[in-house]
Amino acid sequence: MSKKLLMSLGIVLLILAAIAGGLKFRDIFYGDNSEPAVTETENEQAKVEQAEQQPVQSSFDSTKYSLEEPASPWWVVNKTRPLPGGYVPPDLVVPSVRLRLSSSQEQMQISQQITADLDAMFLAAAKDGVTLVFGSGFRSEALQRQFYNSYVSQDGQAVADRYSARPGTSEHQTGLAFDATNISQTCHLETCFADQPEGAWLEDNAHSYGFIVRYPEGKEAITGYQYEPWHMRWVGKDLANELFNTGIKTLEEFFKLPAAPDYL
Repeated sequence: MSKKLLMSLGIVLLILAAIAGGLKFRDIFYGDNSEPAVTETENEQAKVEQAEQQPVQSSFDSTKYSLEEPASPWWVVNKTRPLPGGYVPPDLVVPSVRLRLSSSQEQMQISQQITADLDAMFLAAAKDGVTLVFGSGFRSEALQRQFYNSYVSQDGQAVADRYSARPGTSEHQTGLAFDATNISQTCHLETCFADQPEGAWLEDNAHSYGFIVRYPEGKEAITGYQYEPWHMRWVGKDLANELFNTGIKTLEEFFKLPAAPDYL
């Protein structure tokens, strides 16, 4: 074989070796599909993104309290879940907050179990420059009957049923609910209360003290009542915060109970 041919063959072999080495080098760093290798940082980022996409598993115990038992913080009373006949809470007291009426009036009472949170809420509002007033708390079945009948006479039963509970189905009778108002009673028992400093403060802060707006806006088909930004229901801090954080507005939805737009 001539010297020239040997040199040519050597050059070809060197080229083939270089190509093979380059391919191997490329496979190591890019893989067989010629895609850039995934770095450790990219792997960690992918894990973070995947974790963010996973639904957050709540540890909230929705069976902690009864939904049926009188005086339970989670007792659900509505148009289709009436109270026991003639029920009166055994622990009614006059709260030590600013009252709309004389302390001798029946409506100026509430269940003692909520007074600590009620006091704390009124105090916190005052520190923020907002003066809350306790407008109406406990109402006996007899008093609720007086109110309801007057509303029916005024507006007719169909309309009255949208904003007033029939006797024996009112949350006020539980002693766990109250109507908030302000000193001037501006927008008292009106939806514009939501735009008053007191209504706005309650919307943003009541959950921190165990209270919720029981009849929220846009939920009439669920609760059976029109929007009442003044009607506050005590459910305890755990549940109130859970409802606020999850964005679930009603007890019926949270506990997966039937909607209550109509009476039994």
